[in-house]
Amino acid sequence: MDGSTDMSRPFKYDPAATAAFARLREKVGETALHDTAAPVKAVVIGGGTGAPVSIRTLLTLEADVSAVVAMADDGGSTGILREEAGVLPPGDIRKCLAAMAADDEDPLTRAFKCRFSFARNHTLGNLMLSALEDATGSLPEAIAICGRLLDARGHVFPSTLEHVRLCAETYDGMRISGQAAACKSQTALRRVWLESDEPIRAYAPALDAIREADLIVLGPGSLFTSIIPNLLVPGVIDAIRASRGVTLFVCSLADMQGETWGLSALEHYESLERHGMAGLIDYMLVHSPDALRPSVSGSRVDAPSLKDSVERFRMHKDETASGPVIRPVRIDYASACTIQDRGTVVLVRNVVDSLRPTWHNPEALRDAFRSVIRLSRARGIR
Repeated sequence: MDGSTDMSRPFKYDPAATAAFARLREKVGETALHDTAAPVKAVVIGGGTGAPVSIRTLLTLEADVSAVVAMADDGGSTGILREEAGVLPPGDIRKCLAAMAADDEDPLTRAFKCRFSFARNHTLGNLMLSALEDATGSLPEAIAICGRLLDARGHVFPSTLEHVRLCAETYDGMRISGQAAACKSQTALRRVWLESDEPIRAYAPALDAIREADLIVLGPGSLFTSIIPNLLVPGVIDAIRASRGVTLFVCSLADMQGETWGLSALEHYESLERHGMAGLIDYMLVHSPDALRPSVSGSRVDAPSLKDSVERFRMHKDETASGPVIRPVRIDYASACTIQDRGTVVLVRNVVDSLRPTWHNPEALRDAFRSVIRLSRARGIR
């Protein structure tokens, strides 16, 4: 059985680059960071399908990995369980636990990722986490039990245990309520915030993991609906600021949905700044198939008007396209210099998977992570 999305199949698996990472593990063998003094303590902040990519990459470097996961998801199986069972969202927790599983081919690991098209498209992992949360009265205890069952090589922490709702404002001023609606916006999001019927508090072990990390990785993943919702939880940014480690932002490769439609790499970076991360991003990994070079024209480009900007951020359907429209996130020499002027080292690499333009190439991503770890140790962990 494979990761087909054909609804006629009763059992199917969520898409993941498990095979590619398995081949990478075989290729690198025992060549992880043995030249360093101790295993790197890394924390991945995010959710969705992006955080597991960073988790798998760091595990090939034999890092001590934890994940801090957003609790704003309200779509699909997770949304049904939130609404009808009153549980915290299990979906992104499930994905990170599956990425940490010791054996991708273990029958229990495969079953944990199995999705049932005949049962409202629920995954077994979501149902297990929700049932265990109900049985124990604690999502962290449910995570711990599933982690033991999967022999997870790391820890997964929710960023908060409060029931939160993600809200957003687009570049054309529209307000959106709900994570699922926000990620499908027809115009790029400008800002997001969390709402709750109770005070929002961070989950203390998540803050501890961030403060103790040598490396904090933001992404890859949906900027406004997977990464930033964690940063909106009170205390998370303070924990990043207090951390002894360095922070790496892995910028998305391409746009497939409306929340970041038309945003350049610089605008991704500025969105993080706008949501509290100014001065806290040490490295930024950006994809480019070619080396960046300064412009030779010397001409000045006027800033676009608000109307032009809104048009650039608004999705337009391509009636000739047979599948989703995919646009690479833009980066140029001037933008890279602007980011570096703000204290962030920009790593421009060709990191795209040649067969899947929205996925990172595992080997290239691993090399980039290894470079950041070596650079940070050469400079001295802050």
